[in-house]
Amino acid sequence: MPRRSHLASLVVALLLTSACAGSPTSSPSAVPQPAPASPAGSAVAGSAVVGSPADAAEMSGIDVVFLSTMVGHSERTLQIVRLARDRVRDDALRTLTAAIEATEADELSTMRGWLPTAGPGASAAVHQHEGHGDEAALDRLRTAPDADVDRTLREVLADHQRAAADLARAQVGVGRNERVRDLARRIEQSRSAEVELLRGTP
Repeated sequence: MPRRSHLASLVVALLLTSACAGSPTSSPSAVPQPAPASPAGSAVAGSAVVGSPADAAEMSGIDVVFLSTMVGHSERTLQIVRLARDRVRDDALRTLTAAIEATEADELSTMRGWLPTAGPGASAAVHQHEGHGDEAALDRLRTAPDADVDRTLREVLADHQRAAADLARAQVGVGRNERVRDLARRIEQSRSAEVELLRGTP
């Protein structure tokens, strides 16, 4: 079984630990509605764009940890695909990465809109990926010869999306807010499907 990234292992552990503590941070009464999913963003099976109405459930610390971490993870996804998109040769891979970019841009907008409603300090807690070991993967992509870009992108992106699926799977099991757990379910499904497509791209 492929090794999960160190980041994924740490955050899964944090999610599980937070679940034991489980104190809610706030009870948002009015949450901004996410923007409708774009057609391009729905191109990947199990698109994670959320379109359900806001509920009245409290958003706990564990939900904020998940959203904050996924914001940073999606920002890095966009960095990966944009770094390589002008060099990709395979049409199927180009189409897949374009769909991933559209989907995660929509999700990112949604999660950024939710975080400020989670209580004081939530937006400041947004997780940043710098220093967590994936700079080496980006360097691989930056320096890959043209003939190796497709293969390198598949490897880097598959590992990155596998980590997102792991994080989302943990949130489904321990999250408190049903709206956030629904987002996590969709992310787990879409990222798992993307990993399989990346593995299957010629």
